[in-house]
Amino acid sequence: MIDNMNFIKKIFVGQTDSSVHLQFQKFGKGEFRNRALIKAKYSAGKYTIKTSAEFANEMVRMVAEKLGEEKTKVTGVIISTSDLKGELEFENIKQFQGVKKYLIDSEIPGAKILELLKKFPKNFFALSFSVGENILKIKPKAQKSSKSNAKEDENFNPDFCKLTTKNAELGNDFVFEKPDFKSAEITHHYFIKSIEMPEELKNSKDFAKIREESKRAGKIIREAMIDGKKIITEREFVA
Repeated sequence: MIDNMNFIKKIFVGQTDSSVHLQFQKFGKGEFRNRALIKAKYSAGKYTIKTSAEFANEMVRMVAEKLGEEKTKVTGVIISTSDLKGELEFENIKQFQGVKKYLIDSEIPGAKILELLKKFPKNFFALSFSVGENILKIKPKAQKSSKSNAKEDENFNPDFCKLTTKNAELGNDFVFEKPDFKSAEITHHYFIKSIEMPEELKNSKDFAKIREESKRAGKIIREAMIDGKKIITEREFVA
């Protein structure tokens, strides 16, 4: 099912949706290198997936789906411009220039997390929790909005999100070139060639709405080093 894929895999199988669109809303035309970093290992029946911040919400969704109606201890923060009072329990709220940081430290069922992800898709869910042998740890801070992500070849170590799991479906969602991989380091380069504005907004002066609803068209180059073999693939996309 497409809903179970991360946004990069959706692009590479040609099934973009609203979650993919959200990933590109902040980008204008140009080149954006070393995005959506992935470092993965498989050893002794366990996958360890470390990524940059772009995958946070999707990792939260993946593990919350495994949790279902069951409750577990959830810690971290939700970054939002929305008012979440009454939506869930939180320890504290910090606010700066209209952006709220909700500090979470409570027992929450997976279904509630999924409900919040669906209701507030633009929020950033930097949450850590586990279910069974699926353990998710995300740094409790906002995603950086820098124009580029530096990739140091000698020390390639994305660590904003970390998922450990024995679930092959989750592991292969991030390294889909080789299901039986042992180690992988992957980076992506975005090349946005044009911005396609909806026809109904051509005469609008609502620039925020134009930016949010316009689609980005271009291509992604995926550079992967998997078990010592370099694999470069690219896909055009509109999202």
